[in-house]
Amino acid sequence: MTDLIIIGAGPGGYETAVRAAKLGLQVTIVESKHLGGTCLNEGCIPTKCLCHSAEMLDEIRGASSLGINAENITFNLEVAIERKNQVVAQLTSGVAGLMKSPGITLVNGKASFKDKNTVCVTKPDGSVEELSAKHIIIATGSVSKFLPIEGAHSENVVTSTELLDMTSLPKRLCVIGGGVIGLEFASIFNSFGSEVTVVEFCKEVLPNLDKDIAKRLRTSLKKRGISFHVDAAVTAVKTLEDGSSEVCFTEKGKEASVNADCVLMAVGRAANLESLNLDEVGISYTRRGIEVNADMQTNIPEIYAIGDINGICPLAHAATFQGYRAIDHILGNESEINLEIIPSAVFTVPELASVGRSEEQLKDADIDYKSHKYFYRANGKALSLGADEGLVKILADENGKVLGAQILGAHASDLIHEVTLLMSNGGTLEDIAKTVHAHPTLSELVLAAAES
Repeated sequence: MTDLIIIGAGPGGYETAVRAAKLGLQVTIVESKHLGGTCLNEGCIPTKCLCHSAEMLDEIRGASSLGINAENITFNLEVAIERKNQVVAQLTSGVAGLMKSPGITLVNGKASFKDKNTVCVTKPDGSVEELSAKHIIIATGSVSKFLPIEGAHSENVVTSTELLDMTSLPKRLCVIGGGVIGLEFASIFNSFGSEVTVVEFCKEVLPNLDKDIAKRLRTSLKKRGISFHVDAAVTAVKTLEDGSSEVCFTEKGKEASVNADCVLMAVGRAANLESLNLDEVGISYTRRGIEVNADMQTNIPEIYAIGDINGICPLAHAATFQGYRAIDHILGNESEINLEIIPSAVFTVPELASVGRSEEQLKDADIDYKSHKYFYRANGKALSLGADEGLVKILADENGKVLGAQILGAHASDLIHEVTLLMSNGGTLEDIAKTVHAHPTLSELVLAAAES
């Protein structure tokens, strides 16, 4: 019997394995598909590769204002996909190297529970191996959701996984879902040259984020040529005689439709609960995911669940730090990891990032706050970069304690970490204001917002 079995080698799984091994535990990690999980192979990393291609294409197209004349600009999607594959291969190779570290044993196969300390692993050749450990961490991630509608699985309907391998640029792309995944791909393919339409069920895109910032982002993307239908429920995807698709939806009580050559189903992800045999062990779970406490422990004390599988926070970095929290608990250490403050980012153009609570959440909780804003157009570095669109918004209580922040604009995903660090240490606006910031930098946007 080993010390720990981890089921799933995504960011949560493999990073937790490395941490556990460094702390002296003997770890066996089981993976049925790709090392690196969804994030590395079908999500975060490959998407960001295409984001970079899109950003570079946009910059080149706008280079004339900088005195740079670029003519006959062309884009080759096949080359962009090949570069994406090379980046993924390089990082996957790195993870494979980590899995050879002392104290870690990698087993390829699909795991299911036999009892609270034992899993059965069905290997690619059909053989089955039983593995036992004092503790088990489930980190099997999530899978794409589909709407229960006519044509949801028709030929032109793809998930983000298939779209990331598409080498032929669709002339018309319809994105069902205005969440993070949907908007990132809408932004990417708009830059690549596709005619993009987004259909979102809620009244605003990114329904879980600050509505003010979400609306500003939608307005920005609309100016770039992306069409939006919000408060719209998709009812069917029909295949037309010419092979294209018609996406039918009800928008504010009226029937409408849009034609597309490719339809991206981006209506969220569901916990990957299949084949784990959870009922055999009596692990409590809901449709959202496996139920856990603050230390990621399930109702079975020996078993933990981290990442998308528990439905708490569907972010790769959240999975990693949840894993660290679980290891602390397994070793009997008091964890200093604060899982209440987790930043998130949307890699559209412009970027959007947030941490802590939104205005809506503060209002719902009846918490008094003040909004402190500062706009990119007033920042010297932003103007010099030609990135004057966006703002920093910091929400603080009457004592200046920071409760949340949202940033829309260039490098928002980098800037948000100053506020994240501050919040993790119970900081205030005064702490930002008395900290010297280099000039000219985009970081001064955070300083100016704190001083406003």
